[in-house]
Amino acid sequence: MRKTTLQKARTFEQRYHPHLSLSEQPRFHVTGGVGWINDPNGFSFYRGEYHLFYQYNPYDTKWGPMHWGHVTTTDFVHWKRLPCALAPDESYDKDGCFSGSALELPDGRQLLMYTGVRNVRRSNGVVDGYQTQCLAVGDGVDYQKFENNPVLDAKDLPEGGSAIDFRDPKIWYEDGKYWAVVGNRSADKSGSILLFESDDAFHWKFSSVLASCHNQFGKMWECPDFFALDGKHVLLVSPQNMTSMGLEFHPGNNTLCIIGRYDREKRHLLRDNTQSIDYGTDFYATQTLQTPDGRRIMIAWMQSWESSGCKVAELPFFGQMTLPRELGIRDGRLIQNPVHELEACRKTKVSYQNVMIVDETNLQGVSGRFLDMTVRVRAGNTNHMYRYFKINVAKDGERVTMIRHKPENNTIRVDRSRSGFPHDIVNVRDFPIAAKDELKLRIIMDRYSLEIFVNDGEQAASFVIYAPITADSISFSADGAAIIDVEKYDIEV
Repeated sequence: MRKTTLQKARTFEQRYHPHLSLSEQPRFHVTGGVGWINDPNGFSFYRGEYHLFYQYNPYDTKWGPMHWGHVTTTDFVHWKRLPCALAPDESYDKDGCFSGSALELPDGRQLLMYTGVRNVRRSNGVVDGYQTQCLAVGDGVDYQKFENNPVLDAKDLPEGGSAIDFRDPKIWYEDGKYWAVVGNRSADKSGSILLFESDDAFHWKFSSVLASCHNQFGKMWECPDFFALDGKHVLLVSPQNMTSMGLEFHPGNNTLCIIGRYDREKRHLLRDNTQSIDYGTDFYATQTLQTPDGRRIMIAWMQSWESSGCKVAELPFFGQMTLPRELGIRDGRLIQNPVHELEACRKTKVSYQNVMIVDETNLQGVSGRFLDMTVRVRAGNTNHMYRYFKINVAKDGERVTMIRHKPENNTIRVDRSRSGFPHDIVNVRDFPIAAKDELKLRIIMDRYSLEIFVNDGEQAASFVIYAPITADSISFSADGAAIIDVEKYDIEV
């Protein structure tokens, strides 16, 4: 029998979800429908479908008691909403079912591994949230929590590890064993990623410290993911409390990709390269899966904690996920591009070649807010590069979001200061790109989002925007002369 807390959430969903207005929802980005969402969880393939769970407070558009919401898809574009999967209803997770992951067991059941939170008040009034790793097993809709939860707690940590910052297990099966990486704060008070192992997925033991921060990249590493890709091993983490590092890493909550070599004997990741995962203002808490055809697909929360209090009061939901992205490694760096399934939703092609841009220019048929547009840009004068090139999107007489390329310092700037936000938040972001004779920008827009992919995925940048849907004009301009090719499609789902 379902616990009261879970049934309450499901009853709430049954009351509200059938009446959701499609005119308020993104067309092809995941939301909770109602309430708050943050980290993606349990991104996995099970019984012919891709499952995505997420951190979820169904009752309010602000962070609250964490449940697991649940959707499925067969193509990463069309999503089906399922009932709430987990609720905080046991002594070990009474204050939240935090982030985790999923896989299929040999007996055909789906296993969820998640962080349970239990708050304890000290004598001085300070509340500590003790975090343990827990399991639930089910059939893709209904899940039963493991009778011997938690399966990892303070006694399983290495010396100096924190039982308060111990969360977000990512589980997988390899070489006859089950493995899980979990974020932790180590003895030096900065982040580390712990590796655990199990023969049966239910009984776990500490294996090694896979990677450590040593106070170089933030103070705590959340939401780890570890996998092989194109002959390398990749660790994705979300650092907290970072300081900025040039234009590569911004301050605050951030994302970090470490590419390197996995020492299987020592069970330790040796770094070759570090980079930001996404260069926009709204991207955190990545999670990946491997498709049956071998692709590594990543999704993330398209939001930032710094701006999470800035929301449109009229909307019944807050938070959305990025478009899922296909990952690869090129020249030692992570590359990412939209899943190719999106191309099946392209309609009404409009294309231009060799258009000279000097003054602000509108091109007939190049407008909209649900679109997939690729723009190639090169110098219009063989002797002089333009000083800058701009694309203005989501534009009307009052609102506009600006994308600017400045060849002098090889940067892209995105400015959403006039993108419909009701509060003053971080609205301008600059990020570095490689110097090339031709710039290629792929721009994906949904009702509340802008995602930019530079030079076939060398950089990606994600932004939430709140301009009204009627702000759909697009224009191009340059200081100097630029020649552009444009290929634009409407996205219909």
